[in-house]
Amino acid sequence: MIRIIIAGIFIAIFLTVSIPIQLAMVLYSFIDKDGCDRKSLAIVNSAFRTVIKIAGVKETVLGIENVPKDEAVLYVINHRSIFDIVLTYAKVPRPTGYIAKKEMNKFLTLSTWMMFLHCEFLDRGNLRQGMKVIKRSAKNIQDGISMAIFPEGTRNKTNEDMLPFHKGSFKIAEMAKCKIVPVVLNNTPDIFENHAPRLKSVHVVVEYLPPVDVQTMTKEERKTLTENIRAQMIETYNKNMALV
Repeated sequence: MIRIIIAGIFIAIFLTVSIPIQLAMVLYSFIDKDGCDRKSLAIVNSAFRTVIKIAGVKETVLGIENVPKDEAVLYVINHRSIFDIVLTYAKVPRPTGYIAKKEMNKFLTLSTWMMFLHCEFLDRGNLRQGMKVIKRSAKNIQDGISMAIFPEGTRNKTNEDMLPFHKGSFKIAEMAKCKIVPVVLNNTPDIFENHAPRLKSVHVVVEYLPPVDVQTMTKEERKTLTENIRAQMIETYNKNMALV
């Protein structure tokens, strides 16, 4: 229990101290928006790395060289744990927004950081609002902000390797004409969900697959894009089970 207590105290302190920092960042954004993006990335990355250390998570990271550093991309990530965001955001090389469920907008200080990071809040029951999120996410990428999405739509709590992917997730890349970087996580539920409320020091595997360039695809190839990336991610997930 000591890990969850320490993590809770750290998060509470961080979010409290964040309030005056966020006010300063709002003013700074009017002077240097790109600088504000970079500082927000550095602050949140540092906080997430601290949470990972407190949890005692040991990581094997594969394929990090596949992540382009000089262009914005769309990350598609399998989703089993609340730690999936912590683990992946701590490694992004440039400002990146995540597409999160609208309920996250209720936590004021946290959601303010998310807005600084260009996150989008999705109402999964509202198709019209969902299309607006897709369009704004594509615009973010065109403006140099990477985006990340969990194409399963929710955390996978089943025994299946991955839930079906929502095809709308990949429309972001088609609109933005950007590359897709699939990210496969193994063993993340064992950090917390499998034995809540305790945090457990476990070994996880994070693998970044080679980018998929939507612009070079034919119309026929785009029709099977969702299924092909899901199949590739499942193959990687099963391969990496031997490493945890």
